[in-house]
Amino acid sequence: METRPRTLITGGAGFLGSHLCDKFIANGHDVICMDNFITGDPANIAHLIGNKHFSFIEHDVTTYVYVDGPLDNVLHFASPASPIDYLKYPIQTMKVGALGTHKALGLAKAKKARFLLASTSEVYGDPLIHPQPESYWGNVNPIGARGVYDEAKRFAEALTMAYHRYHGIETRIVRIFNTYGPRMRMDDGRALPTFMCQALRGEDITVFGDGSQTRSFCYVADLVEGLYRLLMSDESDPVNIGNPEEITILEFAEEIVRLTGSGSKIECKPLPEDDPKVRRPDLTRATDILKWKPVISRAEGLATTLSYFKAKMAEPVG
Repeated sequence: METRPRTLITGGAGFLGSHLCDKFIANGHDVICMDNFITGDPANIAHLIGNKHFSFIEHDVTTYVYVDGPLDNVLHFASPASPIDYLKYPIQTMKVGALGTHKALGLAKAKKARFLLASTSEVYGDPLIHPQPESYWGNVNPIGARGVYDEAKRFAEALTMAYHRYHGIETRIVRIFNTYGPRMRMDDGRALPTFMCQALRGEDITVFGDGSQTRSFCYVADLVEGLYRLLMSDESDPVNIGNPEEITILEFAEEIVRLTGSGSKIECKPLPEDDPKVRRPDLTRATDILKWKPVISRAEGLATTLSYFKAKMAEPVG
């Protein structure tokens, strides 16, 4: 009888988490999804309900975590992940990065499971080195409004390495750069869903600052492939996963206007506190260690994502 590996994904009903559920089931795993829906959405996993290789536990990972039976992998993806979310839920963001990581690591230790931490490019803060390699320690304001997310993830990385060194747990740390695709929330406050929804509604597109700050956007299917390869690797030090193709926010807004055929004008608003001026991953380690690089072009990824947002906006309200 075939024995499939069992994988727990915390935050599994979120944007990234739900795509990971799909990926791991497709790759022969039994997946246990855990989420408390603070920012996750039941709709993201609705298609998996009834799948014999999928189960769901509604739970706050900052409290004691129990999963019956063996576990081979624990992926900790539970966390508010956009500025709007972690400004709305600052204490919950700190708790899921600190207490949640501690509980998830404790479970991995008890089950002798491999552990993967979802960290973020935000650990680099407003970087003074460009592009950002994993060796860069960052430029973070610990008491700024964004510090709750940045420092939660930096603490989570330190705790993960402590469990690796002290308890000998197999751990992986991924630093995720801007990712997009279907199942993003329309109201999550990040540039892509905001711009697309504003353009589809014919509203002005709001760009913070003069739009000269840069970002790079990785399509979600590329990201989950990199994450899977990282988990299956032997690499315990952090690895950047993202797309190195850099674009200014103003150029990106203009691209969305053209793509949607909208008549939207671009309106500039004041830049938020500690908003990074540049953001692009150095992918040397991902390329060398994982033999991974993104393959989906921004044009292809944006077209798929636009179709998703059009369908979401056409859904009846209520």
